[in-house]
Amino acid sequence: MKFIVSSNSLLKHLQQISGVINANTVLPILEDFLFEIEDKKLSVVATDLETVMRVQMDIESKANGRVCIPAKILLDSLKNISDQPLTFNIDKNYGVEITSDNGKYKVMGENPDNFPKEPTADDTTGFTMSSSALVTAINKTLFAVSNDDLRPAMTGVYFELLKDGVQFVATDAHRLVRYKRTDSKAPKTDSFIVPKKPLNLLKNALPDNDDEITISYNSNHLFVSHGDVKMICRLIDARFPDYKVVIPTDNPYKLVVGKGDFQSALRRVSVFSNKSTNQVALSISGSELQMAAQDVDFSFEGNERMNCQYDGEDLQIAFNAKFLIEMLNAADTDEVKVELSTPTKAGILKPVEQAENEDLLMLVMPLMLNS
Repeated sequence: MKFIVSSNSLLKHLQQISGVINANTVLPILEDFLFEIEDKKLSVVATDLETVMRVQMDIESKANGRVCIPAKILLDSLKNISDQPLTFNIDKNYGVEITSDNGKYKVMGENPDNFPKEPTADDTTGFTMSSSALVTAINKTLFAVSNDDLRPAMTGVYFELLKDGVQFVATDAHRLVRYKRTDSKAPKTDSFIVPKKPLNLLKNALPDNDDEITISYNSNHLFVSHGDVKMICRLIDARFPDYKVVIPTDNPYKLVVGKGDFQSALRRVSVFSNKSTNQVALSISGSELQMAAQDVDFSFEGNERMNCQYDGEDLQIAFNAKFLIEMLNAADTDEVKVELSTPTKAGILKPVEQAENEDLLMLVMPLMLNS
């Protein structure tokens, strides 16, 4: 089997899927890319048994065939080869010889029959949405996903398909993000949980534009395809917590602050906070917001004040500054609105202005105030 391919083009395609491969795999074959050639098209597949990614590209080739090639050495060599056509020769024992303009490199491939089969798309339900809508949804929710393996349902993003749009929800029990798109419609009301790793890979592989992507799913797997890139991942088999009950319906106090100023102040003040809690206390009265952090163990203390618009009774409430900073990153407006009620009830954070087809709501649980 022999084929010719551009080194840059091959490297670019391989980098899109190389993130699937784990550093320490159970099966040695999972450290390989599967190369499949059919009708002058090369498909390259990477898998970790949970997630499968496949890219396709045009090549010059007279024969069809398959081979597994170790991923690390192939990527490391391509990164150091200037853009030129490379000739791959594969013998019957899966020995791979790569010839460039002025070099020849050999690597031992493996039998492609040992490569895990990818799941088939049986009984799937499908819908489409724009690539940028999915990338935005992932960016706005992924940071709030839990890393606690004892609560598997929270280690992914909950996709909730509704009559009037698609909702994406993530929570780690300390904060919650709900992002809704009304410009994407699903054929029926349904829900599933997608793990963190494939979503991270997707947001890096998909373009942030209006290209249409196809999303389909069955009881076990999610299938996403866009152009030459396809991804399949196993869904999390767990029940997502009933998040609606934790969202307060009546938070009467409204605080409006400039996002950039608030975020910068939190970054400065949180340097002086206790490293295990990142606690920053907010004292709001009139049109002034005061932020205070301290670490009693080291006698560190930081205070700042800033202007705000506030409608409500004077209030003192404490939050994890790291959580607030990450949530402010997800709000794409100059000003954010924080809805509060008492020092022990969750605060709700929203962008002041939202695009007509978007709805973002973020919730954060308060910390006990250090008296």
